[in-house]
Amino acid sequence: MAKNKGVRIVITLECTECRTNPDKRSPGVSRYTTTKNRRNTTARLELAKFCPHCNKHTAHKEIK
Repeated sequence: MAKNKGVRIVITLECTECRTNPDKRSPGVSRYTTTKNRRNTTARLELAKFCPHCNKHTAHKEIK
């Protein structure tokens, strides 16, 4: 049996511009998965990642 979940959790990062911008290269939303330390970073994470739908680096915010 597993003791507990642990400190690191898997999160999903989603592009903020894909949701609001209808004039993009292709339909869809860019999503990345990564892990974060639950104790050190309690707030939602926001990183600049490449969005293949917008064809540029945009802000990706944590969802869920």
